[in-house]
Amino acid sequence: MSPHSHSPGDPLRIIVLGSTGSIGTQTLEVIDHLSRLPDARPVQIVGLAAGSNAALLSQQAARFNVRHLALSNPHGADASVRFVGPGAPKALVGAVDADLVVAAMVGAAGLPATLAAVERGLDVALANKETLVAAGSIVAPLARRNGSCLLPVDSEHAALWLCLQSVDPACCPPCIAPPTVRRAILTASGGPFRTWTPDRIAAATPEHALAHPTWSMGPKITVDCATLMNKALEVIEAHWLFGLPSDKLDVLIHPQSIVHALVELQDGSMLAQLATADMRTPIQQAITHPRRLPGSAPRLSLERMGSLTFETPDVTRFPALTLAHRVIQTGGTAGAIVNAANELAVGAFFERRIAFSRITDLAAAALDAITPSPVRSLHDVLDADARARDFVTRQVGRSPAAR
Repeated sequence: MSPHSHSPGDPLRIIVLGSTGSIGTQTLEVIDHLSRLPDARPVQIVGLAAGSNAALLSQQAARFNVRHLALSNPHGADASVRFVGPGAPKALVGAVDADLVVAAMVGAAGLPATLAAVERGLDVALANKETLVAAGSIVAPLARRNGSCLLPVDSEHAALWLCLQSVDPACCPPCIAPPTVRRAILTASGGPFRTWTPDRIAAATPEHALAHPTWSMGPKITVDCATLMNKALEVIEAHWLFGLPSDKLDVLIHPQSIVHALVELQDGSMLAQLATADMRTPIQQAITHPRRLPGSAPRLSLERMGSLTFETPDVTRFPALTLAHRVIQTGGTAGAIVNAANELAVGAFFERRIAFSRITDLAAAALDAITPSPVRSLHDVLDADARARDFVTRQVGRSPAAR
């Protein structure tokens, strides 16, 4: 089914979870851009949720005339914030009528609210990787049952979605890729350490890891790009969004970040999506699908672009990609374990308690130490998450401080 299938004359009612973060603020930019297009469907923001930035949340509410606000951290919340505390985003989604929820909260904290949106049968513009990585086995089937579409707010998955629509116009995730698809390829810039030696990577600082050569993102995602864990999580997401098994999912290093995904068909043909490296493009695609309206991102100039290069990723220096296929093949709570362990390890790296090279090592070690179990409910996911965090906490406590 097509998302947002209400009367085109009615405003599209949107809740933005994580509105003060990188994806959230760019979502508001896209909505502001669409408001100036005469042919665009009107958009009404009916709810905003943030983690702790109460000041920016208040500014956004005033700018877009939003009455329903949620703040996970009660510190700084004023009388205008209706939902306060760790469960505030979920409460907002459960209480406010909407057509689309933009899930842009970083980390596992966004999972309950996103699941609540799917339980209500709402379409979700999904920028929160953890939702499908940790709980894809319950979220994807629930979305199919309730008629919710999981629209990827991610350059690679949005690109893959476009390519698959060329083969099957009815493809709207979560869906099953047509059997004519031989493999799907996600591209990765390679991050700031693409050409670094293993010794140099091991000594990398948070400042080094945050110097991404192409994208402007939040700090956690940027470090994930440096380890290539971000791409590993995207491989797992693609499995749930498009029903692709592990052996049909590949990654290529593409430093120019112009080709975002490719689909190879059984007859040898290959489809690719090209665009500038700007998150506003996939955000707008999710909000306006199935329509294609003028975008706010810079146009791609092929004649000025120069050469495009592709490389096979070095899994010795970046073992996270191997871990992704292991998670898909293992199933159950494996994704929740790896995701939580990585999240905590990245935090420890920012605090300079572990070396950069330990981030992926700890995620793999958690999966070795904790036996994955079937996922029957959100409780199973949260239990695996907590066990993985406890494991990493204990391991970090035994590690010498990073220099």
